Amino acid sequence: MDFSYPISYEWSTEEVVDVIAFYEAVEMSYSKGVERDRLLSLYRRFKEIVPGKADERNLANEYEELSGFSVYRTIKKAKEMQPGEKVSMSK
Repeated sequence: MDFSYPISYEWSTEEVVDVIAFYEAVEMSYSKGVERDRLLSLYRRFKEIVPGKADERNLANEYEELSGFSVYRTIKKAKEMQPGEKVSMSK
């Protein structure tokens, strides 16, 4: 991708790696698709790092502005699906 991921400089290296893995899974849902359980596992880790709703919304909005990929719509769809299904999004 030709953009920088929205991150906080207060996060540890491990937290940055985990948040980027989550963003990459959201991106993958728009190309090849991603397994629902993996995506939700990465999202749970993202929520451990970014527990506040306002902070989550700000990062997700910034990410969508930069990439065109919606964290909110992707997670909403994943939560509506059954375990083992693949999340596939379209722009």
